[in-house]
Amino acid sequence: MNPKEIRNERLAERLIRNLERRHYEACFCRKAEDVIKKIQELIPEGSRISWGGSDTIRSLGVTDMLKAGNYEVYDRDDVTTTEDKLRVYRKAFECDFYLSSVNAISEDGVIVNIDGNGNRVAAITWGPKHVVLIIGLNKVCQDTDAALKRARSTAAPVNMSRFDFETLCQKDGVCHNCLSPDSICNYISIQRMSHPAGRHIVILVDQELGY
Repeated sequence: MNPKEIRNERLAERLIRNLERRHYEACFCRKAEDVIKKIQELIPEGSRISWGGSDTIRSLGVTDMLKAGNYEVYDRDDVTTTEDKLRVYRKAFECDFYLSSVNAISEDGVIVNIDGNGNRVAAITWGPKHVVLIIGLNKVCQDTDAALKRARSTAAPVNMSRFDFETLCQKDGVCHNCLSPDSICNYISIQRMSHPAGRHIVILVDQELGY
């Protein structure tokens, strides 16, 4: 292993210990194919599955694998109308597994997410039987304050550009704590623990993933 891989493995080991103290299940994968294999191990065939608007799970090929497999999948990208998208959002609460990434995670295992509509943080918080969170190590921050800053100042402006909404951060890349109707920072979730214990499964990945 090179020095960066050694550091990342040690960081992942520390994170896993801290996440397990907070009642998560957690593991570490190096490559996309390892993530795919782990997801296949975790999710039984026939399971009902949905996911949030995560670039991470799409870029790893997770969503394509699930849609090609023997699963009951609810994907908002497969529908076009606002009414149908809302139906998929609500269906997520009845699923066996909900997949997402996060906006940031502290070294001691506190997870931070921000949402425009609230459907993702709602499903992560309550509803689906299991939640699988796939997190690139680029999302790791020193503490909760740093994780909040990353979510607001890094993830939000990039996602605004991805969705091409008219906000100040989309124009200059800096958080203005704005009150724009297009703001993506409407719901901010700070998750200290997994409840019930083991409901959340964290897969740490030795890659730069998502925003």
